[in-house]
Amino acid sequence: MTEPGITPASAADALAEIHARRDQAVAAALVPGWYWPAVGGLMVAFTAAVESHRPWLVAVGSVAYAIGLAAVVGLLVARHRAQVHKHIIGVRGASVIAGYALVLVALGVGAGFTAEAVGLSWPATVGTAIAGGAMTATGEPLMRYLRRMMTTRPLGGGR
Repeated sequence: MTEPGITPASAADALAEIHARRDQAVAAALVPGWYWPAVGGLMVAFTAAVESHRPWLVAVGSVAYAIGLAAVVGLLVARHRAQVHKHIIGVRGASVIAGYALVLVALGVGAGFTAEAVGLSWPATVGTAIAGGAMTATGEPLMRYLRRMMTTRPLGGGR
């Protein structure tokens, strides 16, 4: 049964519009490519400052990191005002993001301990550089995967 005046073609057009709006919202909410190297670079600079064991450099590095991160996040928020709702990203998307973060942490910590074990100078900076590089290399593919996952989810929820 259909309402008078609602044709299958107009229903299909309305559904296509809903899909297009969802795709637009998903695209607007994803983290842009410049974010990954910016945060990775800030992480490495901060870690190097701390690992220098020079109080003045630790202070300057800490302040620079805080200002830099605030600027990166501020730009992200200002340019990408859309927010992904939990029913769009779903449990699977949240699990992918959590797993991604855990892998990056494990990679950085593992690389740092390995650098220390082989006697490299500044092992924490080495580990952070490897994690930051991995984040830079894999951030955009992660966003493409999440976009594909969110735009192929059935409208109205589901896992």
